Amino acid sequence: MSNTSSTLKRGPIVAALLIGAFVAILAQTLLNVAMPKMMEDLGIGANTIQWLATGYLLVNGVLIPVSAYLIERFSTRQLFTTAMSLFTAGTILCAVAPNFELVLTGRLIQAAGAGILMPLMTVIFLTIFPIKERGKAMGMMGLAMIFAPAVGPTLSGWVVEHYDWRVLFYIILPLSVFALIFGIVSMRNVTKTSNPKLDSLGVILSTLGFGGLLYGFSDAGRDGWDSTIVVTCLIVGVVALVLFFIRQLKSDKPILEFRVFKYNMFSLTTAINMIITMSMYSGMILLPIYLQNIRGFTPLDAGLLLLPGAIIMGIMSPITGIIFDKVGARWLAVIGLIITVITTFEFSKLTIDTTYTHMVWMYTFRMFGMSMLMMPIQTAGMNQLPQRLNAHGSAMSQTLRNVAGALGTAFLVTIMTNTAASRVKELAIQGKVAESDKAGMLEITQQGTIYGINHAFVIATWMTVAALVLAFFIKKVKPHSETIKSTQLEKQSS
Repeated sequence: MSNTSSTLKRGPIVAALLIGAFVAILAQTLLNVAMPKMMEDLGIGANTIQWLATGYLLVNGVLIPVSAYLIERFSTRQLFTTAMSLFTAGTILCAVAPNFELVLTGRLIQAAGAGILMPLMTVIFLTIFPIKERGKAMGMMGLAMIFAPAVGPTLSGWVVEHYDWRVLFYIILPLSVFALIFGIVSMRNVTKTSNPKLDSLGVILSTLGFGGLLYGFSDAGRDGWDSTIVVTCLIVGVVALVLFFIRQLKSDKPILEFRVFKYNMFSLTTAINMIITMSMYSGMILLPIYLQNIRGFTPLDAGLLLLPGAIIMGIMSPITGIIFDKVGARWLAVIGLIITVITTFEFSKLTIDTTYTHMVWMYTFRMFGMSMLMMPIQTAGMNQLPQRLNAHGSAMSQTLRNVAGALGTAFLVTIMTNTAASRVKELAIQGKVAESDKAGMLEITQQGTIYGINHAFVIATWMTVAALVLAFFIKKVKPHSETIKSTQLEKQSS
């Protein structure tokens, strides 16, 4: 591998991957601000529209486990071209879709492309950069992953305010086509290919497991936790995941290599990152609903509120990468999580009169905290793994983060919806408001929704407190001994 990385021109490969990742993440975040407008346009509720976010994350979560197999089976170049082609096809379908079902189908095809691309990028970065440069390399990767959410909501707000929401997909399309063509020209094969067998039953079990849990969590917002569909989906999900776990442990060539959890720092950092992801997505989905549906702000205002925080995150990402290379992840994580706990708790105190300026400052400060977390924590865990487990570690970490993001979003939107509905009933009974009294019902619906959003942020705060406690146990692993172990293992296997 070292010979490869010294003779390779890393610049064009890195550029192709960063452009592809930027477009994929831009597509993921563009719709958050547009969702309230799309709900109105397509005649659907919050629980249905959130499938555009959770469905995207779920397909990512289902496809990423297969990525370790794909990376072994196909060349880097083939995979990059396939990923960007799928993504482009999905974008075209979303742009021309006349109804929700086709928009969702297009989103899922986009997600299939992104689900191949993101783990491929991590593995290529870990292959072409030596361990001492990984913090800096992951910081560059973080830049694409954070610059997209910076541009996404504001661009989305401006477009939705002045044009049809479908224009968002027409903006992504030329970027996607450019990434595809640039990648075809500049991508080189950097990973070794072999001929592994795909465990089809494993893929089915993981899909049923993650899909069942997600559908159960999402549907609970509409039908309640005691609904037959919800209970059935959750039971099917749990049973399928248990069977999947047992099958993977017994398999010589597992889809997801659960043995990576033998490395304690990898296990710890993965758990922390899952919690942070849940908390981060909650803010991205709940705040635009509060701003537009309750406060009557324009989509552009909602997007602009998220902009300074995302810019700060983008600026900080390479800086935290450099700091990480010098001091490790623990204190970055602890400071970042203290800030995230305080600011998430602040969002649990929203009222009908909370000022826009206060929210901008809180969200910006929250993102400043989060900028110290994701990449340094993930890199700290990945550094402990021997090189032969890089693809598996990357697949595991990204699968669990995506599934956590999807489940966290579904769970917190469900909590918000259910709490809001029961609060509206309480207020209607207390105030003796008749359903025919439209003004009275509108007022208590607003109060109930704010109460529901606050309740969801309280739960997100406690999640973040749990991550903070875990962060104190992060240790700096010694890359040198890991490199030696890795080369010994590679010699043994060859």
